[in-house]
Amino acid sequence: MSTKIATLSRRTTLLAGVGIALGATSGRVFGQEAAEKRAPENETYWARMGVSLQGKTVLVTGSTDGLGREVARQLGALGAFVIVHGRNQERGEEVVRTIKAAGAGDAAFHRADLASLSGVAALAETIMETYDRLDVLVNNAAAVSGPERQTTADGYELAFAVNYLAHFLLTYRLLPLLEASAPARIVNVSSMGQTPIDFADVMMERGYNPGDAYRRSKLAQIMFTIDLAAELDARHVTVNSLHPARSMNTARVIDGGFQPSSTVEEGAEATMQLAVSPELVGRSGLYYNGLNEAKANAQAYDTAARAKLRALSFDLTGLARRPPAFG
Repeated sequence: MSTKIATLSRRTTLLAGVGIALGATSGRVFGQEAAEKRAPENETYWARMGVSLQGKTVLVTGSTDGLGREVARQLGALGAFVIVHGRNQERGEEVVRTIKAAGAGDAAFHRADLASLSGVAALAETIMETYDRLDVLVNNAAAVSGPERQTTADGYELAFAVNYLAHFLLTYRLLPLLEASAPARIVNVSSMGQTPIDFADVMMERGYNPGDAYRRSKLAQIMFTIDLAAELDARHVTVNSLHPARSMNTARVIDGGFQPSSTVEEGAEATMQLAVSPELVGRSGLYYNGLNEAKANAQAYDTAARAKLRALSFDLTGLARRPPAFG
């Protein structure tokens, strides 16, 4: 199997891989039955519930398009200062203008390529130096590998690197700021598509499959969620993961020729629940399928497997230990 180095623009790769990751063929999605739709709740609902993010700072990775953009918009509408992240400067600045124009919140764009661990570290350093608090971290950015195995500049398989390792590193680098802003929340946007990690071939050098690459990276996020929750004091920082919605109507899905079966607004409703719901205060280490607490793949609850992943992740990211306290 040939290997290609991931370049800055991964749009073609994302579009080519999304159908494989979602189990879709052109015009329809396997295993997804039509369901009666209801209008998803948005920031208006949370405002009625008494939720206000005035004075709060939030970071949403991958927030220049799709789910991340809608989540960023809703958080801003509740009064938050939103750190918008992405790789496209023009789209990022457009999201910032949208949030500012709504009048309730504020925003700033920070560009970073999560396919580079040095880029992730630089983003974390910038945030630590620029902001004095971080109340919510939504790890949303994702990549889907194409038919041929791709690696990052660090030599790691693309989906595993962007979807999991980048957020592992970013979260740990920002943890002192989150803890100093307690109570704070971390939300890991995963997927219901999960495949056990083969620790003998984590980077899929011998048995590459694009769908499995994506699904392994998403299971790794859930395993990280459970371990980090055990490490942290839930009175100060909680961390939960979710599958937001199936095949949302994002540009990635539509431009790839696939039939959406949900909307970004539905996915945002589920993500916002974990980010702001009063009912989630002090609850940590959970996995949600949409709006409902659920069970992930069995490997997520395998203590030995999580320990292997944790040790490997510290090694691959160069994190020897937790960063010192903020301040």
